[in-house]
Amino acid sequence: MGWIIALLVIIVALIVANIRIVSQAHACIVERFGAYNATWGVGIHFKVPFIDRVSRMISLKEHVADFPPQPVITKDNVTMQIDTVVYYQITDPKLFTYGVERPMMAIENLTATTLRNIIGDLELDETLTSRDTINTKMRAILDEATDPWGIKINRVELKNIIPPREIQDAMEKQMKAERERREAILRAEGDKKSAILIAEGEKESAILRADAKKEAAIREAEGQAEAIVKVQEAIAEGIRKINEAAPGEAYLTMKSLEALEKASDGKATKIIIPSDFQGIAGLATGIKEVLTDPKTEK
Repeated sequence: MGWIIALLVIIVALIVANIRIVSQAHACIVERFGAYNATWGVGIHFKVPFIDRVSRMISLKEHVADFPPQPVITKDNVTMQIDTVVYYQITDPKLFTYGVERPMMAIENLTATTLRNIIGDLELDETLTSRDTINTKMRAILDEATDPWGIKINRVELKNIIPPREIQDAMEKQMKAERERREAILRAEGDKKSAILIAEGEKESAILRADAKKEAAIREAEGQAEAIVKVQEAIAEGIRKINEAAPGEAYLTMKSLEALEKASDGKATKIIIPSDFQGIAGLATGIKEVLTDPKTEK
């Protein structure tokens, strides 16, 4: 009875030991008698004891490979260091397992040779400004080359492009000169705009002053014209009222005397007296004689 229990325990232990659970985003390569048998996906699996063997567990997630800097020579014979980052994913676990020995070393060497071929056709300036073009070309070439290995290249990025020290110094001087040139242009444009604004301000100010003087002269002329009109209207009104009142000869004589008095106030150098003033003078003399006659005084 004891040996039966022991046998059952051994059988259960063998069953448990040969159960495999494959987690998400993983795959198992199973070999039977040393030959490829199956690829296990996600779930629970059972392998035949002593016959089947799980040779490799493969992750199907996207991987990132950061390769060290590689020396490359440009078309104009400038040597610089470029390091690349490759994003890849295993799409066929069987091809990845049996397609190439040490696939990561193969991808690194393929990346280095592809990078040298592409950079060798470009000059230094093109290399520094054509990162996207280089990335696209490398991804296409690497993806085609690694397809038989069950690997898909999703993206390739140039991480750093490090030119020689003397090239870096020359580039820094060039950038400094360019910044100084732009600064001088901006300063000149600022001075130009400032001068234009000042000139426009002075022009507008002169125009406003001229308009103000013109307006003042117009207003003054209009005021004087209006005053003259008012005076003439007043004189005309006075004459009209005098004519309506029909003044007597004595009133007219008194007004003539007042006018004569104003005309002879000593300021004028010449006095022109009309002929009818002689009658007025005779009338005045007669009035004076009547006033001074002794008989009249009595």
